[in-house]
Amino acid sequence: MSTNGRVPCDLLIAAGWVVPVEPHGVVLRDHAVAVRDGRIVALGEREALLARYEADACVLRPEAILLPGLVNAHTHNPMTLMRGVADDLPLHEWLTGHIWPIEGAVMGPAFVADGVELAVAEMLRGGTTCCNESYFYPDVQAATYARLGFRAVVGLPYIDFPTAWARSAQEYFDKALEVHDNYRGHPLVRTAFAPHAPYTVSDEAFERIRMLADQLDLQVHCHVHETAREVEEGRRQHGVRPLARLDRLGLLSDRLIAVHMTQLNDAEIELCARRGVHVVHCPESNLKLASGFCPVERLRRAGVHLALGTDGCASNNDLDMIGEMRTAALLAKGVAADAAALDAPHALRMATLGGARALGLEAEIGSIEVGKQADLFLLAQDGIEAVPCFEAISQVVYAGARSQVTDVWVAGRRRLADGALVDIDTAALRARAREWQQRIAALPRGGAA
Repeated sequence: MSTNGRVPCDLLIAAGWVVPVEPHGVVLRDHAVAVRDGRIVALGEREALLARYEADACVLRPEAILLPGLVNAHTHNPMTLMRGVADDLPLHEWLTGHIWPIEGAVMGPAFVADGVELAVAEMLRGGTTCCNESYFYPDVQAATYARLGFRAVVGLPYIDFPTAWARSAQEYFDKALEVHDNYRGHPLVRTAFAPHAPYTVSDEAFERIRMLADQLDLQVHCHVHETAREVEEGRRQHGVRPLARLDRLGLLSDRLIAVHMTQLNDAEIELCARRGVHVVHCPESNLKLASGFCPVERLRRAGVHLALGTDGCASNNDLDMIGEMRTAALLAKGVAADAAALDAPHALRMATLGGARALGLEAEIGSIEVGKQADLFLLAQDGIEAVPCFEAISQVVYAGARSQVTDVWVAGRRRLADGALVDIDTAALRARAREWQQRIAALPRGGAA
């Protein structure tokens, strides 16, 4: 207790609207949040908290909405350096004819580190404070996220063919376990297994991943049922659809983060609900690659856990989770032929607490609750594009823009202040990105070295 009787804290944020996400759909007018040691210690009416707490830093935004940091539940962030490199192509041609050859020519530790830093800068400017990563060189990724003070679940990659990261199945697993051990207990960086997809991973590898995930208590992050072609080829090769194969291998559980899921029948939706599978919807990437439509509203009504992701910048072409929420909500209504499908509160929940739950972080982030980590952002509502504001959650989902994000905190540490990134040299970052652009542009068409 301070000499004036007020309780000391590190940070006090007061906003015109606070959207805690939990309880669902609630909006609190003129409330504030107190933070100490990176955690939320109080949530209450603005004047009461201003009177009770003495803060080292106080941010007053009466014309802003305070929200929990957005969780990008599926990313390939080093690929931010390939933004727009092979547009307007179907998935198979895009991946095998362009992306993989380019990666073969340029992928390495420097590429990964620069791509992750560029992605973190972009995500912070859009209110995203946590991502679920799937790419190579997870050691470099983890070190970069840790250095930048950004929360991440770093995927431990596996694919059945050699890459610059690993040449054999044993090397993939040996390196994965080393990265996991190095970041065990880290306050911001965690790990998950990230087998690429059923069409690039053998039964033997999947079984080993399941065994290790159970032993180490890790999630399994995998592209599943992304396209009709994938499902049909899986059925021809294995005799069953990929989801049935994963179930046979023991992978359908609450550990599985199944990404895309555009090709689902009613029985598969029911199976996912029964097994507790987490489904990550990537609407803009799916639309751009013409991969299909994830039946989000049917999944939601069946009780399947839902999260939201952007995918990588090579197929999106941005990391804008606010825009992704709007696309998800609008697309769900069109697919379901129901204007009430995936309403604004549920879209926001997918982008926050739904993502946190998929990553196994729901006790730490995803909502504004006492005891949770202070991963927070402010969305200004004083611009021409943001007035009037009748319903704050609808305003975020249907009229929000990442250009309105003014301030971002990760574990109580300010990472964006009045629109300016903290501790990131943006001029140097842009220069490095342009160097990679020149190198990639100089490759022969199709990306071959």
